[in-house]
Parts: sequence; structure tokens; C-alpha cells
Amino acid sequence: MLYAIVCQDVENSLAGRKSARPAHLERLQALRNEGRLVLAGPNPAIDSSDPGDAGFTGSLIVAEFACLQDAQAWADQDPYIPAGVYESVTIKPFKQVF
Repeated sequence: MLYAIVCQDVENSLAGRKSARPAHLERLQALRNEGRLVLAGPNPAIDSSDPGDAGFTGSLIVAEFACLQDAQAWADQDPYIPAGVYESVTIKPFKQVF
């Protein structure tokens, strides 16, 4: 089943994002290589695809997992968590219609 992983950043998360980004992207690439990643990306803090120093306010990942517990376990291991990037992470089942 698909799950939406919705992450909300702490204030001023850009430095933490930059330091943990390579490991974060590596995990997403592994999901993609397995054919389980539908989409992933950050929410720019301003109306721009390249927000520069304004940074980001969160992230959205939609991926396939066997169950909610597996999605939660995967999200709990995100490198952005120990880097202090995320304030909260919400995981919900997701039904793709289009």
C-alpha cells in the first residue's frame, strides 16, 4: 500500500538539511531503485523552486510499504531526524487516484 509521509521542519532547518541531505537522498534513491517511490520533495519556504537562504518548511514522500508500521519504521530512520530538521512526521495511508 502507498503511504504519505508528511514532515514539518523546525525553524531555521536549512543547515541541518544541508548536512544530512546526502544520506537522506541515498535512502530515497534506494526506494526508487526498488520501484517503491512515487514522489518525494521539500516544501520551499517561499514561492520559488529554489528558495535559497529562505530554505524549506517540510517534505512530502509518497512510497509503497507493506504496512503502516513498516512506513513508520522507515521514516523513523530518516537522517533528517537526528540532524534536528523535522519537528513532526505524520504518516497516513494514501490512495493514488491519478
